[in-house]
Amino acid sequence: MIFAPVMSRNTFVSPRAADLALQRFLQGTLGAASPVQQHVQVSRDDKATTLSLDVPGLAREQLKLSIEGAVVRLESAEGASRQVKRAWELDHEIDAAASKAKLEHGVLTLTLAKLEPQSKATELTIE
Repeated sequence: MIFAPVMSRNTFVSPRAADLALQRFLQGTLGAASPVQQHVQVSRDDKATTLSLDVPGLAREQLKLSIEGAVVRLESAEGASRQVKRAWELDHEIDAAASKAKLEHGVLTLTLAKLEPQSKATELTIE
């Protein structure tokens, strides 16, 4: 009787759970781009758009928030314990004066008010 080894090959090898956990930890710590985007909760109404996202370990002083037209940018300051760099483009212009940002228990909530379109029409007097 002859015994021959059977070779089998899996085309898909799933990574172990510990490997995935280490990869997520390193990507979050080093600030590398993750294939899975961080979770952002978005809610909209007719007056504003609200974004909520987790930024644990960062204080108000360590975050920079800028608004330009319909684009919102969030960055962590240099020397912060974590590096965050995100941007969102909304479907409407943002009224920076009426918008609010609130950081509470590691959750940043941005309430971005819609900019009401203003008429630029002027009346001319007829001579």
